[in-house]
Amino acid sequence: MTAFTESTVESAALGWLESLGWAVKHGAEIAPGELSAEREDYGQVVLEQRLRDALGRLNPDLPPEALQEAFRKLVHPEEQPWSSATATCTDSSWTA
Repeated sequence: MTAFTESTVESAALGWLESLGWAVKHGAEIAPGELSAEREDYGQVVLEQRLRDALGRLNPDLPPEALQEAFRKLVHPEEQPWSSATATCTDSSWTA
């Protein structure tokens, strides 16, 4: 049996997404400190400009304030009233 590594799965997924028309950039291209960096550090998991662009592209009729509110809710879900009631799984038991 062939063992799968993370890089094997990642390469296959990126190839599949590229075949569907997605623009693929590798981590080193958009890494912090690079010319085309898309994040300030590796702790920043959301590529903020890409998210803002997508929100605007998918919701062209929304005013800028609504797009900003949607962005805030997506980037900071812990600030939402429902976030404290979200179920979490710890040690195979579910809590709310």
